[in-house]
Amino acid sequence: MDLVARFLDHLRDERGLSPRTRSAYTRDLMLFSSETGQPDGGPGSINEHDIRRFIAALHRRGLGAKSIQRVLSAVRGYYRWLIREGYAQHNPAAAVRAPKAPRKLPKTLDADAVARLLDFRADTPLAIRDKAIMELFYSSGLRLSELAALRWDQVDIASGFITVTGKGRKTRMAPIGSYAVKALEAWRKVRGNFASFEEPCVFVSQRGDPISMRAIQSRIRHWARKQGIPHQVHPHLLRHSFASHMLESSGDLRAVQELLGHADIATTHVYTHLDFQHLAKIYDKAHPRAHKKSKDPG
Repeated sequence: MDLVARFLDHLRDERGLSPRTRSAYTRDLMLFSSETGQPDGGPGSINEHDIRRFIAALHRRGLGAKSIQRVLSAVRGYYRWLIREGYAQHNPAAAVRAPKAPRKLPKTLDADAVARLLDFRADTPLAIRDKAIMELFYSSGLRLSELAALRWDQVDIASGFITVTGKGRKTRMAPIGSYAVKALEAWRKVRGNFASFEEPCVFVSQRGDPISMRAIQSRIRHWARKQGIPHQVHPHLLRHSFASHMLESSGDLRAVQELLGHADIATTHVYTHLDFQHLAKIYDKAHPRAHKKSKDPG
């Protein structure tokens, strides 16, 4: 088995990365191998100059800054593993920096739009399930994969918390708001229409098996259209909205980091820019010297 294949097994077995993430690593490392060739000394003979030439070639090819950053991150991770396993003595990508990507702020819904999205009459088992899904997304800031895999033994309605298994198999506690608690209790009463009590997953399809992530996305789009929300609404938009509204109200970046399950606070920091945008709008409306005065015609 070649070294790249062994590294990918390591990502699956030891780090618990998802198939989608491993697939991205595979593409990036295959690209790296094809561009740098297979030197006689093996991967350990590649130096920093080789990495810089590789990055320059990607840039000339028109690959975007964000994609180059991802490729470089994969190469760094690969070499960290090679060093650990004794196949390399140094990491040639450690000091190489990819071009900076322009920061894209995540889109969010304001509180009124979220309220409008969730303000529908749940009078069928399907609608009751969908309401519970969306209330939980917005209440707890869950990732799509976390909600789809959620089991009843992770839910403690009495205490108002759920235990979530996130990226890298890390667990965290997330609160359940009162609206989400009410929606979950309603769903639990009618869930027997779809699935037996032996099925451990909280959310199931009409066939009784665990609901797919694609189905969740489709149902959220359905309700967004039905409720007249003029945005492309998806699960991550509800997660972004949760984070932005929490930071806007509390100003506690560390707490929001914990609630979202971010390993690095730099990932959470993007929401401070959204918060500053909100404050800037308030300033422009309220501060007596923020308004541009019309020119004196005299």
